[in-house]
Amino acid sequence: MTDDSSYTPPKVWTWDAENGGEWAKINRPIAGATHDKTLPVGKHPFQLYSMATPNGVKVTVMLEELLALGISEAEYDAYMINIGDGDQFGSDFVDINPNSKIPALMDYSVDGKPQRIFESGAILLYLADKFNALIPSDPAARTECLSWLFWQMGSAPYLGGGFGHFYNYAPFKMEYPIDRFTMEVKRQMDVLDKHLADKQFMCGDEFTIADIAIWPWYGNLVLGTLYGAAEFLQVESYTHLVRWTREVKKRPAVQRGRMVNRTWGEEHEQLHERHDASDFELRTQDKLAQEK
Repeated sequence: MTDDSSYTPPKVWTWDAENGGEWAKINRPIAGATHDKTLPVGKHPFQLYSMATPNGVKVTVMLEELLALGISEAEYDAYMINIGDGDQFGSDFVDINPNSKIPALMDYSVDGKPQRIFESGAILLYLADKFNALIPSDPAARTECLSWLFWQMGSAPYLGGGFGHFYNYAPFKMEYPIDRFTMEVKRQMDVLDKHLADKQFMCGDEFTIADIAIWPWYGNLVLGTLYGAAEFLQVESYTHLVRWTREVKKRPAVQRGRMVNRTWGEEHEQLHERHDASDFELRTQDKLAQEK
């Protein structure tokens, strides 16, 4: 291993707003709103303010899966929060999530004061409990499901803020952090691969919020759509993880959820806002027209 830098931390850290690479302009050491901005409110019980990053996709997939189960009470409006433009620091958004991270959800079906929910894992658990769906009812199986849900919440920062940042976004390549976080991400994939060796889904034969939480991060990593690092990480060697990834990808609700609040990639894969199931139909027709 080479010595990447002779940098020595100062006695007292000071913020350099220009330091940090592609996302430097939205990173700062203080919390709170930077500007006043009113968020729109649609007609449905749930109002989602998000973006189709892995954490955002968790919630749109969850809502689409609930609707696929026939739970019409899970209808929602989804509005785009462009984190690159700093929308997450608007006053209304900060009122919903003081941590200024997507996704953020409002439930207007609650009697009295509407309920805010932030942090993607908390949103998944809230919706699962509210509708008694996509989470096991047996206490032991529920506990196993929650263990994997919180495994994802604890593990993904090493994948995103660790590996993803230094491999893909840092202003220059540094061997030590890339090597360190690559080792950890490969260990995590090995954990998943061994676990899925004798299971269809994360919690057995039942598709749950554990799958919904893990797939947008690790499934997209395997597919090569997250950081473009599939070859670098030799993902094909994790055969059980690959099998699970491809099986989950085939689910219609997953395919719909991936599109919501997406503003990049192929046009037919984007749905900037979602207000009704029919919003997907135009995108489907566009795709079929291109394939002819």
